[in-house]
Amino acid sequence: MGLRLFIREHIPFFVFELLVVVFILSLYWLDGFRNLNTAIYSIIISLILLVSFLLIRYFARTSYLNKITQLPKTMEDALQKNAKTPEYIQTEQYMHELYHVYQMEVQALYEQKSRQEKFLNQWIHQMKTPISVLELLLQNEGPLDKKNVQEEVDRLRRGLEMVLVNARIERFEEDMQIERVNLKAIVTETINELKRLFITNKVFPVIHIDEDLTVASDSKWLKFAISQFITNAVKYTFEPNKKIIISTEASDGTILLHIKDEGIGIPKSDLTRVTKAFFTGENGRKTGESTGMGLYLANEICMKLGHKLTIESGVNSGTTITLTF
Repeated sequence: MGLRLFIREHIPFFVFELLVVVFILSLYWLDGFRNLNTAIYSIIISLILLVSFLLIRYFARTSYLNKITQLPKTMEDALQKNAKTPEYIQTEQYMHELYHVYQMEVQALYEQKSRQEKFLNQWIHQMKTPISVLELLLQNEGPLDKKNVQEEVDRLRRGLEMVLVNARIERFEEDMQIERVNLKAIVTETINELKRLFITNKVFPVIHIDEDLTVASDSKWLKFAISQFITNAVKYTFEPNKKIIISTEASDGTILLHIKDEGIGIPKSDLTRVTKAFFTGENGRKTGESTGMGLYLANEICMKLGHKLTIESGVNSGTTITLTF
């Protein structure tokens, strides 16, 4: 197979040699074949030179030709280095880099699939809690407690919203629309949607944002990120009558949005990892309701929108999340 491939590859050389022979004979024919022996000698010399060149070329490429004419059984077989010529050495290097790119893409797809499966399993497990509570409320023979029902429905709604965002985050660019959005309007709308969560936890929002302040962002995705920040702020404020202070400030041509709570804070050991997927930390284990995906998704959205996210916190001193536009 290797020899056959080599011959097929070098057919132009044989055609060229044939043209050289015809050219030499034509010259001597025009000269009247006065020195025919010299013509024959010239043809023989050119043939010897061609055959010698092809033989040297063939033996230099034998291992490489044998390699590419046999289907590899393992990837290690395909990545063996057998080339001896600069061209084939470069080809092998290209194949190794191509395989590296392929590995990175496969690993990214595997991680994405694994993350989706793990999140879905955790989400299904956590959604059993509000469903169980609803079933107990419905089985109660007394009057239906609409307040508790609404709380569990809200938990289901927030869980559904998170799983939908997680499913769409990989195709974020297809659903992104950057425009000037009113920051106070988005924050106010988000707080109104979470008002029952505030009331249940006896936490109060305080907004210090100018009415006309606008930023360049996607209103839908930004709203989800802010919702996650506020939800976490409320959820980890265990004492009643505490505040969630949402304010803005201008600095060097940028707008800073601060979301500050008076909750239990984040341990220093967890602070650098709270935006990692599935990381719940000490606080998540205290509540038992954390999926470890809220801040991860919010951070991913902020990065894709080009908004810098910083988190400052300390144990029992609250947490301040800052978005830089």
